[in-house]
Amino acid sequence: ITGGEPLLQPDIIDYIKKIKAMGYLVKLDTNGYSPERLKELLDTGLVDYVAMDIKASKKNYPKATGIDIDIERIEKICGKKIISSLVQAEPIGPKKMLDVLIIEPCTGNTLSKLANGITDGCVTMAAKAHLRNMRPVLIAVSTNDGLSTSAKSIGVLQNRKNVYFVPYTQDDPFLKENSLVADFEKTIVAMHLALEGRQMQPVILQNPETL
Repeated sequence: ITGGEPLLQPDIIDYIKKIKAMGYLVKLDTNGYSPERLKELLDTGLVDYVAMDIKASKKNYPKATGIDIDIERIEKICGKKIISSLVQAEPIGPKKMLDVLIIEPCTGNTLSKLANGITDGCVTMAAKAHLRNMRPVLIAVSTNDGLSTSAKSIGVLQNRKNVYFVPYTQDDPFLKENSLVADFEKTIVAMHLALEGRQMQPVILQNPETL
């Protein structure tokens, strides 16, 4: 479960409980915004693996993000050092750490990198490493240029083996005609189908406003 920032979602605990009830391990990507909420997830056994996207050195992290985040506290809560480099993220493949990797929401920038094999961050490296195991990556798009600049990337990824999409639609076809967003409520069903090697259908939904 990855970015935006999952720990900002009010229903994240119930959401993870549903995934755990299906018997799957859960990996959580976080920017470290809420150490106490992360501790709650770990203490209750809802999260099996945590990764934190590092945007700068530990010393300069507050300056880079504008937020005073206690990285050492995050590591202490998790009982593991943060994966902060491509070298650290790459073993996700060889060690077969995940059953499925969910990138939600997935921005136009990330779509482009995934489509073109660019691995300049932990998330894109995790996806590349995970796909080596022929295991599913599930993408939930959220981009303002889904029907313009990012359309090619979406097409490339929809034609790539073991890459699946949470069904998506135009979120505002009249004011933001190029914008696409996934129906996040369909993520769990889409994940279950992806683990069976099936794409949830229909993948392109009709916006109720156009009916």
